[in-house]
Amino acid sequence: MKYRPLGSTGLVVSEIGFGAWGVGGMTAGETSYGATDDKRSRAALERAFALGITFYDTAAAYGDGHSEALIGATFAGMRDRVVIATKAGLESFDRPSDFSPDGIRRSLDGSLARLKTDYVDLLQLHNPPPDLFDTHPEVYALLSDLVRQRTIRSFGVSVKAPSEAHAIVERHPVASVQVNLNMFDLRALDSGLLDQAAERNIGIIARTPLSFGFLSGGVTKDTVFPVGDHRRRWSRAQLDCWIEGGQALHVAAEVPADQTHSQAALRFCLSFPAVSTVIPGILTPTEAEENAAASGFGALAPAALERVIALQRAGTWFLGG
Repeated sequence: MKYRPLGSTGLVVSEIGFGAWGVGGMTAGETSYGATDDKRSRAALERAFALGITFYDTAAAYGDGHSEALIGATFAGMRDRVVIATKAGLESFDRPSDFSPDGIRRSLDGSLARLKTDYVDLLQLHNPPPDLFDTHPEVYALLSDLVRQRTIRSFGVSVKAPSEAHAIVERHPVASVQVNLNMFDLRALDSGLLDQAAERNIGIIARTPLSFGFLSGGVTKDTVFPVGDHRRRWSRAQLDCWIEGGQALHVAAEVPADQTHSQAALRFCLSFPAVSTVIPGILTPTEAEENAAASGFGALAPAALERVIALQRAGTWFLGG
């Protein structure tokens, strides 16, 4: 496993992290990947750690706190050996956001209890309004106070779209931005966010690097998603478009036969120096092994990266159905 600095925080993180949305299990409104088994989830977390994965990204909303509780139980007694990032402002997908200072404190207190720790390495606001710090400077002041109190070591934002991060990054020092980045989704690149973050030494946390499994090679036209899986919402035509697109992008990457589709997709994200860590969703020990191994292969060759980007820009992968 290779490691990269997380912006200017002083933290060094594994370049392959652990996206812990899925292990949270069922949530309201099919906003997860369905039911999970805690024993298997704990085994995935333990295997990831054994392979050198040190960065764990979770949120109060993931399984209504269950993801955090699993991480807390798994890493009790070895807290100083992992970097834990969680989120505040959205405690449940079926309740409104609350970015007030009291709401953030309440959310953080709940996270600390579930994580079995007295500090969080990175606290991210979970899909905040782009003008939050401008209209409510007391929120930024609170986060800065929490850093001084050592309740959190650093803070950043997790945004729905790269466009929402530009104003925040331009006017307010934050440690990190979590954003979608994958072979299908180049908005962080095309909008200039990656360059903007690099100029300001802000760590980019690349979310959805496997595009919800459609770049993993594991989703086929015969795949039936279980109850509770958010991918059931999409039309058959859209699913087929993503499956075919994922296969075409993998061919463009010209990855050796001994490497998997998932590894190619992760290597794509690691090809951008602004990226501090890539956080694929991991549900099993086998997935932890496959994803962790991508670090050893390094970035895509420049020509392969150019081919993937050119193909993505030429293709139409979103039908909106």
